[in-house]
Amino acid sequence: EGKLRCLAELQQAVRECTVSNLSPSGPASLLSRHGAGALCHALLQAAGQGSHCSVVHVVSCEEEFQQQQLDLLWRILDPGAHTASQQHLVCGPVKVTNPSSPIGADQYFQLRKRQMYEASVMKYGELAQDEAWTEVIDTLTVAAIRFEMLSTAHRSQITLDLENSSISTKGTKSGAFVMYNCARLATLFDTYHRAVERGTYPPLPPVSELNFSCLREEGEWLLLFNYLLPFPEVLQQAAQLPAPTKGLCITANTEAVCKFLIQLSMDFSSYYNRVHVLGEPFPHLFDQMFARLRLLGAVRDVFHSALATLHLPPLSQI
Repeated sequence: EGKLRCLAELQQAVRECTVSNLSPSGPASLLSRHGAGALCHALLQAAGQGSHCSVVHVVSCEEEFQQQQLDLLWRILDPGAHTASQQHLVCGPVKVTNPSSPIGADQYFQLRKRQMYEASVMKYGELAQDEAWTEVIDTLTVAAIRFEMLSTAHRSQITLDLENSSISTKGTKSGAFVMYNCARLATLFDTYHRAVERGTYPPLPPVSELNFSCLREEGEWLLLFNYLLPFPEVLQQAAQLPAPTKGLCITANTEAVCKFLIQLSMDFSSYYNRVHVLGEPFPHLFDQMFARLRLLGAVRDVFHSALATLHLPPLSQI
């Protein structure tokens, strides 16, 4: 009876999804909660002309077998196109170390936000209580949480350390470190554009007019060959879902994107600390400066694209 109730909810969700897809607003998606536990969901995404839905079951390891039974029951009772394209994403358990009491999602976010604020005060001094800093702290908190969870393969156990020492603005393995380096790039280009407006530097020429032979630093070629060129392959490995197959278990390698961003941040930070991109405003130095700006513009684009796959907005300043 329980599985039939879940099945009825899924069927209703599919009907709503396909009807929404036929409306002028275009494709629709919705999240339908079903199954034995709170972690058991089905994500339905309308596709095509509204006659077909893709169904992704996001389920805990303990409920994987029950969800497969629901998958099979649905295909037996309703052999439609949407039931043939069901897929399963199985998530491992979350373990919390040293919890003083049971903690919910809202409490967890507020705890990490407080820790991020305190870590930022230690680094930057007392922060202004204004909207700008509140937005920065919120963004850094979300980044820290997403890297904390998505850096682990989805089938593996996640261990959350709730101590203050586990959140830092200096740690090179954290989401805050990635966001900090993203903000450094934004500050660099903002500084350059303001200097152009003052007449200190000329505007950036078209790519066809640049002399990339000026890029002789090892760190510049490291950024090109280790990050810019392989980035499409990283995305393909992390996000490409296989063609629909009955009862297929899918893999979302979010940890590959997190690792890529952390390594990129470390190598970019090392390069940026050694090299003065915006040098003295002498014409004989412009060729090298322009080539470096184009290279770092591509690095910035990679940062933004990779962060977007984790639904994180880039920071423009810290």
